[in-house]
Amino acid sequence: MSGITFDYIENYIRGVIPERDGLLKEMETFALENNVPIVQKETAQFLEVMISMKKPKKILELGTAIGYSSILMYINAAKNCNITTIERDEKMIDFAKQFINRSNLSQNINILQGDCLDILEALEDKYDVIFMDAGKGHYNHFLPHCLRLLAEDGVIIADNVLFRGMVASDALTVRRKITIVKRMRKYIDIVSNDEELITTVIPMGDGIAVTMRRNKDE
Repeated sequence: MSGITFDYIENYIRGVIPERDGLLKEMETFALENNVPIVQKETAQFLEVMISMKKPKKILELGTAIGYSSILMYINAAKNCNITTIERDEKMIDFAKQFINRSNLSQNINILQGDCLDILEALEDKYDVIFMDAGKGHYNHFLPHCLRLLAEDGVIIADNVLFRGMVASDALTVRRKITIVKRMRKYIDIVSNDEELITTVIPMGDGIAVTMRRNKDE
């Protein structure tokens, strides 16, 4: 269990989510068997809802892994959506390309290899949705770049922000994870207290933060 909410609630929520089929199901099985971290079941469902509502034309993803979230988001986005996704692990990129090619989405999902910070500094486009799922200890470093790249009415969705419950409780914190926990707390503090932003933190999966700019008329 994630440590974010009560086990019985988590089990119930996961139990009411229909099982996937086809390639996405195959990717879930592959990730489980090969110990590859992908979004948790309820987080994937949340992403589907958010992307279906927003219907973005351009998405930026930090952390490709095997391409599961990219493919999931594309399926629910606007027609001919373009996704730029960043990954530094060559092995993960090889797996992701295989799955993306099998989905016939190689023209719509572009993988950039390298360190997220380095690549973010070089990007200049605007994105309707930015999904953070990489470098858990660096979200606060990614944020200035993400805000620069975010469309005026865009949304930042950050996964793992409660990090196994450790961010919310010192009693759960593991010594070797203290740096990540402190930095994630800083990220949440920044997006929660910036008067130009509005953020909600959702105790789902491993913790999700959704951030957007406030309406200038407020």
